[in-house]
Amino acid sequence: MKVSPVHLFFIAALLAAGCTTDIVTAPTTEQLAGSWALVSIQPAGKAEQPTPAGASYGVTFAAGRVTAQADCNTCSGVFALSGSTLTAGPTLICTRAACPTMAFENQYTLLLAGDSTIALTGTRLTLSSPRGVLRFNR
Repeated sequence: MKVSPVHLFFIAALLAAGCTTDIVTAPTTEQLAGSWALVSIQPAGKAEQPTPAGASYGVTFAAGRVTAQADCNTCSGVFALSGSTLTAGPTLICTRAACPTMAFENQYTLLLAGDSTIALTGTRLTLSSPRGVLRFNR
């Protein structure tokens, strides 16, 4: 059986794909757009902390703006996506009501503001930085 150069190319491509880990592509603003519910935070050097029961935490990305729900407070600012880097802010403007989950809220907003590496897989969004990790679901 004679194998053409085109077939060899496809065979080599298939073999190469099988030898690699997941192919990572930079997420787009369209994939990021919409609302995400916070699942947990993990400040650098600390244990993962689930979102407090009964509290509302999440983030929405739309038209270059980010809006974060932080229990009884709301934060907002601009965001930019460049490759796998998400920049929220650099600062976010937040209301300052005294919520029952204030300590968690403070950590959440500190982790969200600034540059983060974004990982987007299906219905999961992970933002990682030297400050820590935020995990969201759709």
